[in-house]
Amino acid sequence: MRGARCEEFVTNPATPNFGQPTPIYPAGVVVGGGGRKKGVGARPWLVVSSSGQAQLKEVGKHKIMGQTGLPARDLRILDPLLSYPSAVLGRERAIVINLEHIKAIITAHEVLLLNSKDPSVSPFIEELQRRILDHHHGIKRQEGENSEGEAHTKIDSSHGESQGSEAMKDVKQSLENQGGSKVFPFEFVALEACLEAASSSLESEAVRLELEAHPALDKLTSKISTLNLERVRQIKSRLVAITGRVQKVRDELEHLLDDDEDMAEMYLTEKLAQKLENSSNSSMNESDNVEIDLPEGDEDDRLPPEFASDANRDESYLGADEAHDLLMSAHSALSRNSRGTRTSSTHSSMINKFDVEELEMLLEAYFVQIDGTLNKLSTLREYVDDTEDYINIMLDDKQNHLLQMGVMLTTATLVINAFIAVAGVFGMNIKIQLFKDEVAGPAKFLWTVIGGTLGSICIYVGAIGWCKHKRLLE
Repeated sequence: MRGARCEEFVTNPATPNFGQPTPIYPAGVVVGGGGRKKGVGARPWLVVSSSGQAQLKEVGKHKIMGQTGLPARDLRILDPLLSYPSAVLGRERAIVINLEHIKAIITAHEVLLLNSKDPSVSPFIEELQRRILDHHHGIKRQEGENSEGEAHTKIDSSHGESQGSEAMKDVKQSLENQGGSKVFPFEFVALEACLEAASSSLESEAVRLELEAHPALDKLTSKISTLNLERVRQIKSRLVAITGRVQKVRDELEHLLDDDEDMAEMYLTEKLAQKLENSSNSSMNESDNVEIDLPEGDEDDRLPPEFASDANRDESYLGADEAHDLLMSAHSALSRNSRGTRTSSTHSSMINKFDVEELEMLLEAYFVQIDGTLNKLSTLREYVDDTEDYINIMLDDKQNHLLQMGVMLTTATLVINAFIAVAGVFGMNIKIQLFKDEVAGPAKFLWTVIGGTLGSICIYVGAIGWCKHKRLLE
């Protein structure tokens, strides 16, 4: 290999390294600034684990996509710089939540919050940690009950054959009782907290707007002024905005309730449990029935190709405690799922056999709450519209009175102009007997003026009477 020639170097005579090759810096390194730039798109995410502990991390978009399996278009929904409507999306390994001030990603073992520094999100974070902590304690308690049941079963198996059948009946009854106390999966606990926070926020805004709207509307009906009209205009603008937001959340929940496949996509724990079960079953079948010479380090090749990457990624990403809690919740989810599969070969068959009754009941409860908020806003909107119609009627009535007054003034002006016309005729430079004192005198002049005035009044009264007869005036 030959070395680089001098003419191949990128040179600049104005630089001190004249004649030297221009160095090529790797991407992400700041020249002259000292240090490396942060990852492109790195943002602070609050990660709440399945044990209820929160930790703030600077995570980039590509790392989030690798951990959750979400495409870039789903992460764009959570971008606070973009105004996307409310949405709840169920994906293979995560649930995307964009409800009002809550922008989160829910996985089977943690919750990632994007706008955790927002003051309005702080109460939600505390409530979310409390719920997750209670869920964690519930899983631990269920684990202890299961271990006690197994020990009790082992002790009872040591008795005689005469008491064996009765002991098995007692164990089955106890297991049935344990199965009756269900523990929600982790993703449903987090989803319920998000739905409750969003619905409570919308309901509080609706109540606050209602408390402000009624006094303003009552004051406007009693006195129509510019200030009162401006207040009602602002209230109506806020009412239209919050109604659209509530309607969007309601439509999103209704869409989820109408589609069982979308609800089945949100069973993250059961999907992960089925993947682990299918991978373990396939690895056991291959080890028992098929003899293949593999290197010692290639144990991951025994997994099915559709689950090997997910299993490795989940195993490397989860901690020991989180993996243990996740397996316990997955075990309870499989035992709770009456239509769970054991030998499903495709993802669609797994999804179609999930029992979505629990999630449907959860969504139905918050759908009813959101629908009640929407009905309250609709009632307030009708009250505003009724007040607006009443104000328009009052304004029309005042306008009618003004028009009637205009008719009366116009008629009076016409009569006065007629009298002025008579006076103008008498004011001409003409010679008649009325202007001679020795013939008519001042008395006839006064009677002429009085007669013209009385005639004008009679004409005015006659015109007004004719307008009332024609119902032009009240």
